[in-house]
Order: sequence, then C-alpha cells, then structure tokens
Amino acid sequence: MRAFKSEPPTHVSEFAKEFNFDNLRPYYDSEVEPIMQRMAQDPLYMQLMSYLWKGISEDEAMQKAKSVKTIANFQHYYMYEAIWKIVEFSSTGLSWSGLEHLDKDSSYLFIANHRDILLDSALLQIILVKEGFDTSEITFGSNLMEKGFITDFGRMNRMFTVTREGTAKELYDISRQLSAYIRHTIVDKKTSVWIAQRNGRTKDGNDLTQTGLLKMLNMSGGKNFVKSFKELQIVPLSISYEYEPCDALKVQELYLSNLHSKYIKAPGEDLNSIVTGITQPKGKIHLAFGKPIINELENIDKINQTDNEKIKALTECIDQQIYLDFKLHHVNYIAYDMLHKTDVFTDTYTVAEKEAFKSYLKKQLHNLSGEQEVLEQLFLNLYSNPVVHKLNL
Repeated sequence: MRAFKSEPPTHVSEFAKEFNFDNLRPYYDSEVEPIMQRMAQDPLYMQLMSYLWKGISEDEAMQKAKSVKTIANFQHYYMYEAIWKIVEFSSTGLSWSGLEHLDKDSSYLFIANHRDILLDSALLQIILVKEGFDTSEITFGSNLMEKGFITDFGRMNRMFTVTREGTAKELYDISRQLSAYIRHTIVDKKTSVWIAQRNGRTKDGNDLTQTGLLKMLNMSGGKNFVKSFKELQIVPLSISYEYEPCDALKVQELYLSNLHSKYIKAPGEDLNSIVTGITQPKGKIHLAFGKPIINELENIDKINQTDNEKIKALTECIDQQIYLDFKLHHVNYIAYDMLHKTDVFTDTYTVAEKEAFKSYLKKQLHNLSGEQEVLEQLFLNLYSNPVVHKLNL
C-alpha cells in the first residue's frame, strides 16, 4: 500500500473557506492512536476480529490495534485483509478493468452505480491498493453512521458523513457544505472520492444518476459549467455482481413500496442488509473504471442552453458509461429470457445454468410476503434490466 498521509491540507481554496468540515470529515493521522484504542475496547471489536481472523487471540487482536498509528496502517492491517477475505469466502472471483485510463498521481470523483451498502466502495479500495493507487474517501449516509464504534470505524476508513434528514433550509445548507467538502478533498487534499449515483441502492436493476447529485456538486463550482466539473474529474464506475447482494430483501422492499406510498425501514434493517451483503454468495464480481469525463464537457456546454439541460446531459453521459461497462453474467440473460418469454439469449447460457437459476429464484422467493407472481416479476426485472440498458445503447 502506498504510504499516503491523512492530515489537514496546507492550502484551502476560496470555495471551502467558509465551512468547518470537522463534523463530517474522516479522521486525521494525528487522531488515530486514541481512537484505535477506544475501538479495541468495544465488544464489537473482538466479535469482528474473531469472525474475520479465525483463531486470533485477544492478546493478538490488541497488539494489532496498538500497531496502528495512521489511517494507512488501519486500511492495510484491517480493511485490505478483511475485504479480500470477504471476496474469497463469498464470491468466485473479483476482476476489474479500465484503470489504464487513470493517473496514479491524480484525484478523481468516482460516481458509481450502487448495489451493496458496504462492498461497492470497499472493493474499489482493495483494487486501488493492489494496483498502486491511493485509496479514496467514501461517502456514507448518516443513517448508517451510528455513534460509537461504527462511526469510529467509518471515519478511520476514510468515510465522511452525508446527512440525509432535516428541514428544507437545513438540507440546502448541508448540500452546500457537502459540495464544498467533496471539491476540497479532490482539489486541495488531492484525494479521490467515491459517491453513489443515487440515494440508496438500486432495487430494480436500473442504474440511473440522479440530477440532484450533480446539482449538489455544482454548488461549489461557480458559474462556469465546464470548469466546475472538469476539476472534479468525474469517473463513472460500474460494479456488477453475478448474484445481486440482498436480492430477495430488495425485491421485498420494492414490493412493499409499490403497495404503500413510503417504505419505512424496521430498526436494524440497514445492519441486516450490510451483513447479508457480506455473507451472501455473489458469484463473479466485476468493477469497471470508465474514462474521466473531461472532453465531453465542452460539447455538453455548447449544445445545451440552461444549467438544467447541461446537468441532464451530464447524467446521461455518466449513465451511458456505466451501462456500457456493466459486465453481464449468464443469470442476467436467463432472467431476460424468462421475463420476456423468449429464447433470444440461449447461446449465452446452458440448460443446466437456466435450471440452476430457476431453483435459485424459487428459493429466494420462498420466504417473501406477497403475490408470488408479482414478486417473481420484480426479481426477474432486477436481473434483466441491465440487459435492457445494454440493448438500448
């Protein structure tokens, strides 16, 4: 792992000077040792250590904590090892493509499709480390950053908080601060940032960038559209899992959301999704890095008149790369043929693979509440919509 330093930048741009980022930023190296010792005293620490490092003694776990002096230490001694362990026991392999488009000495804004709460960004980090890049900072919803161990764990792992609740005025101020912080991180700290293209994971297989995200990012960029987004160096990031993490949970949530105007999560539901996403078998996983969106900005600026039109065109540009780079698996083609009652893609899978997917589908739907026919359609949509988007490119 490259020995990056996590510390306050020596230069702060004008757009960031009005803000204090201490309530959302990750920890600095100077804060690490007491935080690490506090984490090690929490009962959750030994639970996690025993799960990920089978047979580790309490003394060994405590010595591991004492050896952490920097954020880079923490990510190397804990996260890098832990995420690779998760890849090994819950998948049949992780692959990636497109890093030749990026410069190890530059910082980027990775705008990613969102399929798993923890793994989407965590897999990015271990790939960056393996390929000799610095890790990125990571956005994490305030609903997931419970005070105590989880907050410390997140901030030690270069996560920063995105507050999701408040009045209209509060959310506007929060958006301005968040916009300034992301730009400050990329421009002043020279550190990349991962952010999901939308609030929450996709539940239906449609990876669509929300225009509100880009409007938020532009709040700190001034009036020049091209300059504002050029300095962020947006890189579309596409992750695809052969077997969708939490697929049954997503289908159940979508089914209930269609029945009611608003889906209310049960206490502990997000934590359950994190654990399920980690432990559920995922088959093959692929992460594709798109090309930085730089040259396209001039053309978007020329052919669109209003800011809203430009933002919409940029979201379409991001989505196109994500759809183009999304790696389709045989289960996606099977789901498409089953849903549309066709045999268009029979050359992409075997009869045995189709029967195996049908058995998997039946098993996943067994414990869900609702009309089985509707649930099955939602499940098949989740897997087949990436095929639809490829066909529409």
